[in-house]
Amino acid sequence: MPSRSAGLQTALALDYGLRRIGVATAAPVAGTASALTTLAARAGEPDWAALDTLVREWEPQALVLGLPRNSDGTESAMTVRVREFEQQLTERYKLPIYLVDERYTSAEAESLLKAQRRSGQRTRKLQKRDVDSLAAALIAASWIRTLDRTDN
Repeated sequence: MPSRSAGLQTALALDYGLRRIGVATAAPVAGTASALTTLAARAGEPDWAALDTLVREWEPQALVLGLPRNSDGTESAMTVRVREFEQQLTERYKLPIYLVDERYTSAEAESLLKAQRRSGQRTRKLQKRDVDSLAAALIAASWIRTLDRTDN
């Protein structure tokens, strides 16, 4: 994996789902990750036009893709779908793609958003799209932490 010093400015992180794809930005140099949006998907097929627009706007040097696994680390049917999506992304954007273990990111995102709602920090009702984009941000943050380890 490249280190922060390798000039990697921006990446887009994706939390792939059959109905929605959460998207976040990652800025390795700054060490930050932020939820961006959630794209619609139909039976696992993303809204390519919307994703194309994000790639053009953000000009990422890499894509980060959450790789789902079972709790014991084995691959699931969804893991296979994500690997197929990875291949499509590679062919379409010609960018490096980093896979990040995404176990529990959606559950963690939902828990964080519920806690914000209980505390009054968040007033809007929790929606699945919010969970998906925050899960993508957690995936991005996890990836940035791996870069930190390789920089030492």
